[in-house]
Amino acid sequence: MSTPPNTEQKSAAFSGIWPALLTPLTADLGIDHARFAAHCRSLIARGCLGVTAFGTTGEGPSFSMAERREAIEQLIANGIPAAQIMVSTSCAALPETLELTRHAVSAGVHGCLMLPPFFLKGVSDQGVIDSYRYVLDAMGSDLPQLRLYLYHIPQVTGVSLSHHVIATLKAMYPDTILGIKDSACSTAHSIGLAEAFMKDLTVYVGFEPDLPEMGRRGSTGAISGLANFMPRLVHRLVTQPDAAATPAERERVVRLIGLLDDYSLMPALKGIMAMLTGEPAWLRVRAPLVALTQGEFAALESVIREFGIDPERD
Repeated sequence: MSTPPNTEQKSAAFSGIWPALLTPLTADLGIDHARFAAHCRSLIARGCLGVTAFGTTGEGPSFSMAERREAIEQLIANGIPAAQIMVSTSCAALPETLELTRHAVSAGVHGCLMLPPFFLKGVSDQGVIDSYRYVLDAMGSDLPQLRLYLYHIPQVTGVSLSHHVIATLKAMYPDTILGIKDSACSTAHSIGLAEAFMKDLTVYVGFEPDLPEMGRRGSTGAISGLANFMPRLVHRLVTQPDAAATPAERERVVRLIGLLDDYSLMPALKGIMAMLTGEPAWLRVRAPLVALTQGEFAALESVIREFGIDPERD
């Protein structure tokens, strides 16, 4: 088992729960800035140390650069401290990733998540390395202010981050790359990353059932989709991996994920938000996702109410 991370080199990496924010939409499918900020304030009030915008859960690549820039500016203007915001700046076109990364740094956010190139498939390790270098080398004088987290979700991108890629990038940018978000949903893969890199990088997982195992191996937090409405439970899973209640809480999360298997994940998560808040606007998604039908929402609401989510404890 790897030694928990406590080195000065990693002291700037985030800890705690930074929910992978769902993005609320207006009737014309623009970003609902007021509801977005209110959601962030609610999560921070419930103990989250920060929030993460425009990742996979947040439908990030479905929004333009201008929309994503404005949303971050509006969050800050609406009282969300920049230092408590993480931004996924990933785009299919590298110049756009660079522009969003520069904007995030200039806004003073905590850090950025960055996917490997995700349009072309079958790219080599060198191609992945070169893609990150394109952005990082162009950051110039802004690079020292950038905290970067590599984002691995190959079932979505079709592109993996190999150990060689991670080791090479960490060696090239030791003060910039602070962590890895592994959302491959493979316990063995996450453990492999922890054993290989936890000494120098913090490895976080997006798959909530793996949080206790990773907490034992030194992971200090999570960027989690379920944390949109269960932030306290997610926090306990990673920070109290050996507590007496943890096995039962982990099984509860496994059961919830199983209940969502019959639905497209992001529309279903938005459906749970709509149910819990009483705000049907949360059901809206941006194409290519398709919102739950009224019948689907009614069925989901029935099973989730039976499952039970406690806003005061979860």
